Amino acid sequence: MIQYNEENKRGKIIVRTSIIGIVANVFLATFKAIIGILSNSIAILLDAVNNLSDALSSVITIIGTKLAGREPDKKHPFGYGRIEYLSSLIIAIIVLYAGLTSIEESVKKIISPEAPEYSITSLVIVGVAVFVKIGLGLYVKSTGEKVNSGSLVNSGKDALLDSVISLATLVAALGFTLSGLSLEAYLGALISLVIIKAGFEMLSETISHLIGEPGDVALMQDIKKTVRSFPEVNGAYDLVLNNYGPDTYNGSIHIELSDEYSISHLDELTREIMVEVYKKHHVILTAVGIYSINTKDEEAARLKEEIGKRVLAHEHVKQIHGFHYNKKDRSVRFDVVISFDAASRQEVFKNIREDLRSAYPNMKFTLAMDMDYGEII
Repeated sequence: MIQYNEENKRGKIIVRTSIIGIVANVFLATFKAIIGILSNSIAILLDAVNNLSDALSSVITIIGTKLAGREPDKKHPFGYGRIEYLSSLIIAIIVLYAGLTSIEESVKKIISPEAPEYSITSLVIVGVAVFVKIGLGLYVKSTGEKVNSGSLVNSGKDALLDSVISLATLVAALGFTLSGLSLEAYLGALISLVIIKAGFEMLSETISHLIGEPGDVALMQDIKKTVRSFPEVNGAYDLVLNNYGPDTYNGSIHIELSDEYSISHLDELTREIMVEVYKKHHVILTAVGIYSINTKDEEAARLKEEIGKRVLAHEHVKQIHGFHYNKKDRSVRFDVVISFDAASRQEVFKNIREDLRSAYPNMKFTLAMDMDYGEII
């Protein structure tokens, strides 16, 4: 219930901020469209269209936030949080489309130029619009960062970009008024390229979220620190966070424990860890795996140090964990973390196995190739 209340509060902040954005952008678009038509200015007209696209982006943000806030159900047991990424994707496409349309119109004006006509009133309104968009952009972007809303952050970035565009338009208008030299169409083309670049960057970032990223490194480190705070835990590894929307994570982790503990104690401990992680980080651990380690065997301790040095000597090996030695059948098992920087992780893993078999022909090795999920720095 705590998480639901927090999500509800977050949703209200996003909706309120988006409504402010809609009102401001519609107001600016109306005045700029009138000025653009009266002055025959392609740059100001493109700026007005851009404001309308910003208003549409805010509408999409509101719809996306409302849909993402729906409670989990049978069909989607992990909730609807990822809809926010879809709304961010749509906003990025709108920005990209606006840029492509703008450059088309600008090229037409370059081929068939028409001289603009400005008035003092129109220049003053464009100047005021610059400051309005700067204030709006900073407000929306900072609010988006506070509530971790990609849609708001994208809208804020777009608004700040618009303020630069409006400023450039104002400079071009003043230049034409003073010198009679019209750079409107060329400025429109330049503005369009900047918009297209921003659209591609937003699109790339959002697609990356949808494909799946390892999770926030600071959050992962904090969770592992919380897990290691339990006296029985010798190490915490393999933390995997599955993202189901901004600030909505389910995950799993492995912990190293002494081989002396009973099943009953392990059950109690893992439940306590799950509760503590949720209380501190609002992350649901759906599984806590166990690595059993030798605690009273000098030969096992010697082998762990010896084998560990040998394995870590291989390039791109970042860590080994979950080491356990079974003296009865002379078997060793552990996980090897191999960096994604390796040209072939499989080749590195193969070389490690061959090295160990050559160095310890009378021992049986069960290795698991692990990966760096982003938490190993």
